[in-house]
Amino acid sequence: MSIAFRSSGFLISPAVSVVGRRNLKSSLPIKWVRPEKIPCIKPQKSGDLKPVIEIDSTHYPLEFRNSEELKTADETVKRLFSLQYFPKNKTVEVIRATYLDKVKRHQFDTRSPEARVAKMTADIRCMQQHMDKFPKDVKTKVCLKEVIDKRKKLLKFLRTWDYKCFEWILDRLDLIYKPFPPQDVYKRIERKRSLRMLTDKYCEDIINRRLNEYKESLEAQQETFLENKIRTLKWIMKEEMDCGLDTSINEDDIKAVEDKLENLRKTKVGSLNG
Repeated sequence: MSIAFRSSGFLISPAVSVVGRRNLKSSLPIKWVRPEKIPCIKPQKSGDLKPVIEIDSTHYPLEFRNSEELKTADETVKRLFSLQYFPKNKTVEVIRATYLDKVKRHQFDTRSPEARVAKMTADIRCMQQHMDKFPKDVKTKVCLKEVIDKRKKLLKFLRTWDYKCFEWILDRLDLIYKPFPPQDVYKRIERKRSLRMLTDKYCEDIINRRLNEYKESLEAQQETFLENKIRTLKWIMKEEMDCGLDTSINEDDIKAVEDKLENLRKTKVGSLNG
């Protein structure tokens, strides 16, 4: 129930006025669409430029890679010992070793910062591939976010203490470093703030456009203004001389304005020819 009251000769109903304000639309040609939210586990946010490398299923697991018996074994035995018949974690181990071979310092390197980043990158890309197939796997999603955060911290450490190594790792592993946003700079995406920013930009564009138009109109009148100024200066000098007064304007002043007019006309001709 709304109570009507009279103000300045008009009957106003609070309920009607609130509804009316809600239905008001801005006359400015501004439309804000909320940007699509990209999860932090996606490659666009994690900084992985390429997906996980594909491993041939006919390859052997790491523990059987150098087996002399398999080299002379029957084809059926070789096929049974291939990655095709092993659990998926064996394929992940091969992928991890492939990334590790790109950056490791020596044959037995597994704990250097470069090696740790390579192993994390292999795990991240494998889990991202898994999340594309099973997007409701919450456990893998949480684990993936944790590994991405750990890799960011390690890359931040390398960026601070060994920048050349940091750049080399990014190039070798096809990565982009995307640091954590600063807390004092990061702001949530809000409709009201975004509309205010768009309105400020729209008003600024109008001001700049009108200033440019006014500047162009003044530049178009500049030649006429200089011609009138030369005539006025000559008339003032003549009148002062006829009255027997000390002239406040001399030939040099008039010559300076004439030179300016001549340069202006040359500039216009050059712009037209160009």
